[in-house]
Amino acid sequence: MNDSSDIAQGDWIDRKVPEALQPYFRLARIDRPIGVWLLAIPCWWGLGLAFTSIVGASLHEIAKLALLFLIGSFLMRGAGCTWNDILDRDIDAKVARTATRPLAIGRLRLRHAIVFLVLLLTLSALILLALNDFTKLLAVSSLALVALYPLMKRITYWPQAFLGLTFNWGVLLGYATITDALDPAVLVLYAGAFFWTLGYDTIYAHQDKEDDAMVGVKSTALKFGDRSKIWIGVFYTCTMICFAVAGVMLHLNLVYFIALLFPTTLLFTQVRQVDLDNPQDCLYHFKSNAWIGVWLLGAILIGRPF
Repeated sequence: MNDSSDIAQGDWIDRKVPEALQPYFRLARIDRPIGVWLLAIPCWWGLGLAFTSIVGASLHEIAKLALLFLIGSFLMRGAGCTWNDILDRDIDAKVARTATRPLAIGRLRLRHAIVFLVLLLTLSALILLALNDFTKLLAVSSLALVALYPLMKRITYWPQAFLGLTFNWGVLLGYATITDALDPAVLVLYAGAFFWTLGYDTIYAHQDKEDDAMVGVKSTALKFGDRSKIWIGVFYTCTMICFAVAGVMLHLNLVYFIALLFPTTLLFTQVRQVDLDNPQDCLYHFKSNAWIGVWLLGAILIGRPF
């Protein structure tokens, strides 16, 4: 048994899911929903920003769209992980944390993984039927980012930046679903989400820095090394500046800016406390960003102008 593996032995998938389906559950990371939340929350930020800034936006409509984006995030996160594992199956086999993933260990054939990927993408496409044409175009355009992201660690020390562009596309989708357009304020919020991901995924990358260096793949963890905390702090500072600027541009109320103080405190507490040489501590602080994202969503929702 590999104690460093990111697949837990004897968990609910091993106990409850039929053996034939287990590799697909593992491939889509259904046992680790953090990626779904980190993909859905930016979508909700975009929806929330539209709700706070547009007179007449229906709370019922926002709630319905939020559920659709959650389902879409679940499907697209599974598709992204599947595509990632298809491309990285040889690399994953050489990294302790990923060596027991289904394709890396041979529990699933490549052609079956491709069929599963097509199924997830098809189901994701059905979600688009409920959205306006402009949002559909935006969503389809994101597929290029999704397709290219797993390749970035082979050619640049900044794959986390590419993930930031990809993972936060939902900010634009959520906003455009309500407005049928993109305004400068939502682009600023998208920039804030980009820096947020750049920070938390640098923490995540520190889990694999030794194996990554050995197999020859790149990350911001390797690029920054001992200066990582400084850079993560810079990225989180940029995140909160962008959130504040977006609020100013949309004339959000004072409560919004006061509410931003709490997630700001959480982010910088994270930077101070994380032990970048401890993989388990890196994973813990990485996961804590889901709650920080929820607090930021709360700030957006209560920022509606009086």
